[in-house]
Amino acid sequence: MFKNKLVNIMLIILMTLTLIGGITLVLYYQSAKAEVSSKKPTIDDIIALSVDTNEITTNLLTNDYVRVAFKIQVDNSKAKKELEKRDFQVRNIIIRELSGMRASDFAGPLGIERLEELIKVKINEYMQDGVVVSVYTTGFVLQ
Repeated sequence: MFKNKLVNIMLIILMTLTLIGGITLVLYYQSAKAEVSSKKPTIDDIIALSVDTNEITTNLLTNDYVRVAFKIQVDNSKAKKELEKRDFQVRNIIIRELSGMRASDFAGPLGIERLEELIKVKINEYMQDGVVVSVYTTGFVLQ
C-alpha cells in the first residue's frame, strides 16, 4: 500500500477499531430492540387490544349444555378491528368446537386451557391483519 510501514500499520489498526466499533453498535441496537419487544404488555394494553364475545349457549355432544363467554386478545389495533368484523366467524368456531366436546372434556383447568388454545388456533386461521395472542374464558357454566 504505502511505502512507509508505520502508515500501513496505523491504517490497519484504525480500520480494525472502526470495524469493531461498528459491530458493537449493531449488537447494542439489536439487543435494545429485543428488550423492547420482549416487554410484557400492561393491563391497559391487553384491554385496548381485546374483543369480548357475547355469551354463547350450545349443546355438547353428551346432550349437556354449556354457556361460555371469552375475551380474545390480539397483537395490534388492525387485528382488533378485523376480529370485531369476524364476530360471526368467531361465534361459529366456538359453537362448532363445543358441539364436538363432552362434559368430561372440561374436567379441571386443563380442559378449559385446551379449549382456549383450540379457539386461538382456529381463529388465527382466519386472521389476515394480525394474530390472536390469548383467549381468556370470562364466563363458563356447564349443565
